[in-house]
Amino acid sequence: MPRKTDFPRLIVDHALELAAAQGWANTSLSDIAEAADLTLAQLRATFPSKTAIIAAYTTRVDEAVLNDLDPELADKSSRERLFDVLMKRFDAMNPHKEAVRSIFRAHTSDVEALARGPFSLYRSMRWMMEAANMSSSGVRGQLRIKGLALIYLAVLRTWFNDDSEDMARTMASLDRQLQRAERLLGILRGPRRAPESGPVEAGAG
Repeated sequence: MPRKTDFPRLIVDHALELAAAQGWANTSLSDIAEAADLTLAQLRATFPSKTAIIAAYTTRVDEAVLNDLDPELADKSSRERLFDVLMKRFDAMNPHKEAVRSIFRAHTSDVEALARGPFSLYRSMRWMMEAANMSSSGVRGQLRIKGLALIYLAVLRTWFNDDSEDMARTMASLDRQLQRAERLLGILRGPRRAPESGPVEAGAG
């Protein structure tokens, strides 16, 4: 029997494997519990829903990006910093591309619900903005977050079909989207914040 402290990792890992193999829509909580060698009660005590499992995976990706920030980007432009941060995000998701594709297919009927729901895109994009040393506060910050979420969703479609080892198509798509956003929406403009001391805590927000 797995240790209780391992339950979250096991559940998320097996949920992703099932999503890739049989489709997220066809994966039940019972399937996940059986694959993880847990009872339904143990699964329920760890994650009360499939949505909670997706949210845990999203948090895992957030943390992978936040733990891999490049200090040399501090003197780069906003667009360059966001480009680096978002490419790190795609890189972190690469091992689970088929699972992520399947999960998105099950939730693509409503973009706004998708952004606020299982993948918590707005929350993640807030952290990506902060990782790029761009303010996510106030009205302007909210507009930036929503704009970045739309950029991310657009590039995600390219990433799903990008089989290159260096993710060249994904990088080209992201660069185009960021340039367009900077030119048309101005979401990347504005003064850079002074660096803050202390590490960013991925679980907050």
